Amino acid sequence: MWKKAIEDVLDKTRANINRFGDLFPHVSNNGKYELNANDEWTDGFWSGILWLCYEYSGDPVFKEAALRTVDSFRSRLESNTKLDHHDIGFLYSLSSKAQWIIERDEAAKQLTIQAADVLLARWRPKGQYIQAWGPEGDPENGGRIIIDCLLNLPLLYWAYEQTGDEKYKEIAVIHADKSRRFLVRGDDSSYHTFYFDPEDGESLRGGTHQGYKDSSTWTRGQAWGIYGFALSYHYTKDPLYLETSKRLARYFLKRLPEDDVVYWDFDAPIHADTKRDSSASAITSAGILELLTHLEADDPDRAFLEDGLQRSMKGLVNSYATIGQPDAEGLLDHGSYSVRGGNAPDDHVIWGDYYYLEALVRLEKGIKGYWYDR
Repeated sequence: MWKKAIEDVLDKTRANINRFGDLFPHVSNNGKYELNANDEWTDGFWSGILWLCYEYSGDPVFKEAALRTVDSFRSRLESNTKLDHHDIGFLYSLSSKAQWIIERDEAAKQLTIQAADVLLARWRPKGQYIQAWGPEGDPENGGRIIIDCLLNLPLLYWAYEQTGDEKYKEIAVIHADKSRRFLVRGDDSSYHTFYFDPEDGESLRGGTHQGYKDSSTWTRGQAWGIYGFALSYHYTKDPLYLETSKRLARYFLKRLPEDDVVYWDFDAPIHADTKRDSSASAITSAGILELLTHLEADDPDRAFLEDGLQRSMKGLVNSYATIGQPDAEGLLDHGSYSVRGGNAPDDHVIWGDYYYLEALVRLEKGIKGYWYDR
């Protein structure tokens, strides 16, 4: 089942290399990916898809295309093009760090360390957090953290491993601890974002940017938490991170709908027109695969998590994947970028495609993503 799905991905990705050229896919509009010249926060996911396809197949066409993306990311860093946000890990873990992991290319390693320094510049020592968006002192976002950032912390953990410089790990751990304390609620749901006083770090309130409402649980945010805390556990072995990942995963899986692929927010009213987010299910599947590697064979949650993983992946492959649609550019239908904002609320999203493929190749061949060295 997984092999057939991967072969479909390989065919579509070969076609997309020709379609996209040197541009990068972001989200789609009526089934056609909107392309950019490497200035979006999502552009690393295309690079990651190419590297995964190369690792799985050995076909040099994927490697050649992936290397071109790394060259583009080097130029982006040199020109400092739209890097004033927390998503640096999404950009460089899946491009230059992936090249380092696969080829041990020294230039790729150095580029990735430079990218870690860019992310480190978002550390706000007064408030003790990594600011999600905007410049320091921004009136709206100056004190704001975001659950998505947990997937960018591996860039800092990795930089510590490569350089021995404690500052990378120390900041990642402080931010992960703060995310655990303030973004994860007592009932195992999560806030999308949280606000602090930028002067003294005093906690202010939880909120959302893309969820149904401030007090709701945006499914993709919950997915970022599942995978992000599992990765923080991988690097630190702090059992609190492992337990938090498990808690978030249980909450997510207990709320799977009939077809096992989640709606865009767990608290959104459900009716015929309620949007799904296939990318949230894809991220969660990849995250649970990581989580399971850290659990003992007799862990009481193992069977539940394994069943939820299988249900989620079968739901994606059987009902949401574009298998049988040879002209489709995306790999998954019914992803949502921003339902509230009306931006690609029901279409292909490149991060959903990436995590779907990451989960598939890990299930089929044990190939992991590019969040840590192997």
